[in-house]
Amino acid sequence: MLFTALFHTHKLVVILFAAIYLLKTVLLLVNKTNTLQRFTNFIKIPEMVISLLFLLTGGYLLMDIASFDMLFILKLVFVFTSIPLAVIGFKKQKKAFALVALALIMGAYGLAEVHKARLGKRHSFTEEVITNPQAENYVLSLHGKALYNAQCAVCHGQDGTAGLSGAKNLQASKLTEGEIEAIINKGKNTMPRMQGKFNDQEMKALLNYVKSLRQ
Repeated sequence: MLFTALFHTHKLVVILFAAIYLLKTVLLLVNKTNTLQRFTNFIKIPEMVISLLFLLTGGYLLMDIASFDMLFILKLVFVFTSIPLAVIGFKKQKKAFALVALALIMGAYGLAEVHKARLGKRHSFTEEVITNPQAENYVLSLHGKALYNAQCAVCHGQDGTAGLSGAKNLQASKLTEGEIEAIINKGKNTMPRMQGKFNDQEMKALLNYVKSLRQ
């Protein structure tokens, strides 16, 4: 619950943060310096609160991140580079600095979306598994386990209890099979949408294995 609340709070403050940057940059570019100054003074306290929430919620989510790859590192570089550039740009009325800062903020948001989408891509199996249900030695639970390890374990962990990036404890889950399938297909919070990623047999095997993790 805490992760979910902070995740949505972070998304909101990121949007507000970017909106403030955008409006300030537009005012600077069209030479509305007086309006920019008035707006800066008016928004000073709310902007400080938004910036603090941006850093605090982002810091908390960072400690719980499941996949800390180059895309995510690049996103952090974009964010922390944009802040001093924006300060210089708006205080010194340097349009190029303000534009670069805005581009970095927008780029960081785009990288975050790409990072999330990458979690939704199928990973290859790490072991040889029979995936044809017509095969004589096909085992539904092994098929499901392979799919789970390839796609879900990065956040849920091997035993379903890792809880990274806000992932729920699958051992304690009370969801019905239909509810589990709906979440897999539609995604939730940092969990990417998986609609169409699994065929009927794969979904059956995955649901079977997820339910088997329960205590």
